Amino acid sequence: MVDPEVTVNGKRTAIGDVPVHTTALDWLRGQGLTSCKEGCAEGECGACAILVARPGVASPTDLVAINACLAPVGSLDGQEVWTAEGLGSTEDLHPVQHEMAVCGGSQCGYCTPGFVCSMAAEYYRSDRDATGDDHAPNGFDIHALSGNLCRCTGYRPIRDAAHALGAPPAEDPLAQRRTCRAPEPVATQLHDGGRDYLRPASWAEALQLRHDRPNATFVAGSTDWGVEVNIRGVRADCVVAIDRVPELQVLDIGADAIEIGAGLSLTEMDRRLGGRVPLLSQLIPQFASRLIRNAATLGGNLGTGSPIGDSAPVLLALGASVVLSSVDGEREVPLAEYFTGYRQSVRRADELIRSVRIPLPLAGTTAFHKVAKRRFDDISSVAVAFALDIEDGLVRTARIGLGGVAATPIRAIETEAALVDQPWSEETVRAAAEILRGEGTPMDDHRASAAYRAATLGRSLLKLHADSLEGARA
Repeated sequence: MVDPEVTVNGKRTAIGDVPVHTTALDWLRGQGLTSCKEGCAEGECGACAILVARPGVASPTDLVAINACLAPVGSLDGQEVWTAEGLGSTEDLHPVQHEMAVCGGSQCGYCTPGFVCSMAAEYYRSDRDATGDDHAPNGFDIHALSGNLCRCTGYRPIRDAAHALGAPPAEDPLAQRRTCRAPEPVATQLHDGGRDYLRPASWAEALQLRHDRPNATFVAGSTDWGVEVNIRGVRADCVVAIDRVPELQVLDIGADAIEIGAGLSLTEMDRRLGGRVPLLSQLIPQFASRLIRNAATLGGNLGTGSPIGDSAPVLLALGASVVLSSVDGEREVPLAEYFTGYRQSVRRADELIRSVRIPLPLAGTTAFHKVAKRRFDDISSVAVAFALDIEDGLVRTARIGLGGVAATPIRAIETEAALVDQPWSEETVRAAAEILRGEGTPMDDHRASAAYRAATLGRSLLKLHADSLEGARA
């Protein structure tokens, strides 16, 4: 096994003697790369953003921005990383740095390197175009900066800098780097004071580790686990990283189902699906920030069992199932039967989620409604996903997934029954909306009251009906 090392700004540096719970942020700062800063330590501010080389969608390599505060340094073994220092210098500014300076996008400067890295990732995105919502004439998607916060400059000059960027010149080193394949994941072993950080070489090895070390913590993007490490000081005796295992990177569109690997990042999933699942396309922009989505996975979101994970309501509405694997074989479990209690599921201690399966064909009328205190990058108070088939004015099938209203994500079974085989009329919808208000016995907590949640549930179905009629008239 090759000694663990990371290539940072073109320089290889060993990490074999680094404590296993060291974040990429802390390690980089220890290397003197202090542009990478800690603001929140939970992936909300983007001050720690860095670039990593990942297998590309529209080119052999994509330069992807992630939160260094959440990534264990071990997860970067064998990988290529760039910080703001590696993009340009005071004598030779990178185009992104230049535009931030001339447009007045930096004041105190604390957040600036993180903005520069997120902006550079979008600058180098090879399939940039001006056709999407919120895309500038230069093709820049302003949501690429949704995970970066600025406390003093204000966002207009930062947006101006993003919109002023042209295409990377052909001789740009990082533009040229996209034409070569990203580094393959490597098997990793870090040991420190009786603690281990392991990256298995294969799926079979990962399953054996799950069998042999039932108390080990398995992570993919570490967007949830990183918060536990930073904020709560959790230190597992063994952490096993499975995010880049090839078997978890699949995305297969068959005649009867779409299969999505549990380790595929949400950004990769979205770009590779290319809008084929409209309900997922509605979910993705509202799921945390681009920085988080560049690392987070469906497997991780479902594996935590959180009742406020945004993917679960959508997958419930899509009728999805999860494929659970162990050394003894595989089994497929409908997601509607997967959750058993608060952060609990039917997944056994020796099993891992391999993939998510979405049956085809898809329902014709879909919508995802997320209610939160902030429009983007926030935990939902209520999340509702709808998938209905309406033919000749009658509801033929209905699936409704709910999040944030019970101890687990749930299907609104009684509301579905009130809709099926009924006319898609205001009378039917209003009656069903009253039932939906009580699904899941909406709870009181710091995000919303039970009364607010109940009202929101009822209004969500009325909104779906109104939107569907408006769409039919358009």
